[in-house]
Amino acid sequence: MPYRFLTLDEAAEHLGLRRTELERLVKARLIQFETRGERTVFRRQDLEDWASRHILGAAGAESSRNDEPSWPHACTLSSAAPLLPSLIRPEQIDAAMTAKTKAAVLHDLVEMAKRTGWVCDPRELTSSLQAREALCSTAVPGGVAFLHPRAQDPYRFTASFLLLGRTVCPIHYGAPDGLPTELFFMLGCQEDRLHLHTLARLCLVAQKTNVLEQLRAAPDSSAMHACLLAAEQAMLPTMSGVKR
Repeated sequence: MPYRFLTLDEAAEHLGLRRTELERLVKARLIQFETRGERTVFRRQDLEDWASRHILGAAGAESSRNDEPSWPHACTLSSAAPLLPSLIRPEQIDAAMTAKTKAAVLHDLVEMAKRTGWVCDPRELTSSLQAREALCSTAVPGGVAFLHPRAQDPYRFTASFLLLGRTVCPIHYGAPDGLPTELFFMLGCQEDRLHLHTLARLCLVAQKTNVLEQLRAAPDSSAMHACLLAAEQAMLPTMSGVKR
C-alpha cells in the first residue's frame, strides 16, 4: 500500500496543485491536514476524499469559493492527449441496464467489471464502492454518476479500466438537483493519480461537450463508445490554456 502520509510538496503534486494553492487551503482550513511538530502532513485517504468531492462538485456546476482552486482543471492531465481510448472499449459499455435501484446499479456494474477479468476481489470492490457512496453520492446534475472506490488500492485491479452503463429507466441516485440518473460511469484505476486524472477528464468532457445527450440517444454500445471518444477529442483543444 502506498505510504499513508504526504508532505505539503507531495500532497500538492498528488492533487495537481501548486504548493501556494494548497497552503491557502490549509490556512483557510478548507482541506483536512495534521500538524506534526512544525510539519503539515496529509493523510492520503483524506486527500482522495477531498479531491473526488471537489471534482464532482465542479461537474455539478456548483459555485466555487475565491480561495479554492478551479476544479476539475487542477487535476487534468498536463498534456492534452486522449485518455479514454486506453480505458474503455465497446464491450465495457451496457446500453440497456435493467437495474431499478441504487443497489442494483452498483451490483450490475461490479458484475460487468468481473467480466473484464481485471478485478481481483469483486466483493471487496463492492464494499469500497459502497463506502464511497456513503461519503456522498457520486451522481451529479445532468443525469450522470461517476462511481469509484473510496480508496485507490493498487492491488484491487490487474489493469485500469472504465465502464459505462445506461439504464432503461432513470434511477434516483442522490444527485444534488434531486433528479434521476441514467448514465453510470465506473472508474477502476490501479493508481490514485490516474484515478484523479480520469475522474477530472470525464467531468470536463461532460461539462464542455454535449456528450451526455449523445450517449442517451446512441442506439447501442458501439455508438456510445464512439460518441464518448469523439467528445473527448473535441474537448482537448480547450485544455491548451490550462495552467499547471
